[in-house]
Amino acid sequence: MDLSALEDFQRVAAHGGFGKASRATGRSKATLSRRVADLEEALGVRLVERGSQRLALTEAGQVLLSRTEGPLREVGEAFAAARDGMGAPRGRLRIAAPQLFSQVALGALVARFVALYPDVQVETVSEDRFVDLVEEHFDVAIRINPQDDSDLVGRCFARDRLVLAAPPSIPMPREHGEAPAAVPAVVMNTYRDGDVWTARGGGLSVSPQPVLRLSSLLMVRDAVVAGAGVALLPESILGSAIERGAVVTWGSVGSEVELWVLHTSRRLQSPKVRAFVDFIVGQYPDGSFTTTPSR
Repeated sequence: MDLSALEDFQRVAAHGGFGKASRATGRSKATLSRRVADLEEALGVRLVERGSQRLALTEAGQVLLSRTEGPLREVGEAFAAARDGMGAPRGRLRIAAPQLFSQVALGALVARFVALYPDVQVETVSEDRFVDLVEEHFDVAIRINPQDDSDLVGRCFARDRLVLAAPPSIPMPREHGEAPAAVPAVVMNTYRDGDVWTARGGGLSVSPQPVLRLSSLLMVRDAVVAGAGVALLPESILGSAIERGAVVTWGSVGSEVELWVLHTSRRLQSPKVRAFVDFIVGQYPDGSFTTTPSR
């Protein structure tokens, strides 16, 4: 199959018509129409509906566009990288990241990254959901404790831990039998009533009695600092509050939290992806996550 015909089809789809694609690319309208027709004949399906004021893709055309847009862009980047001798990273870098990481660290990180690589244009999307890197055209994703996925590869760049955080005004319960101590608590909206928080080693168990249900871990932290109750929080966002005595910790809960930077194993690792992975790993040389990474 002629890849240049596929490129012309994508140009026509992106611009919404043969005439608009012709004006934008400098390629003749007749050439574009012929190349799309050749592609339709090779595939044996109609890709575009002709005759309307604005071009409309058929269902087959929509499927072809969604499945080939990213890979074809990667092939182009690979050719460019080979032609440039794998030179300086360039182009758009799309990053998916969880909201908390984005709020406390990502802005400063990407600012430093583009200062090092000015030919890269960074676009971030911050959502606490699972994103499909291929289908949604992301280059890399930041994930917390990712599950094994044969389609993704990457590196763990930092570790954090969850701790029981409390204001000094709430005394730490003493161990008393098997029943967990009831404590006023600030919890996320996802908290399930009846959950018990147990410090690592089984030394202390508490039964949270929610007084506030909030939608952001930063809001939870601020409520703990204000004295509202005990919370389960990442240690990384408590640094200054602990240092000034506004929060005390009663121990860590569960295993360490790992932060990974991932990209698809099916994607040709372009210079921009390789540079970002190496960059973010280098920002946490001791492997500990802090909200003020190394410069």
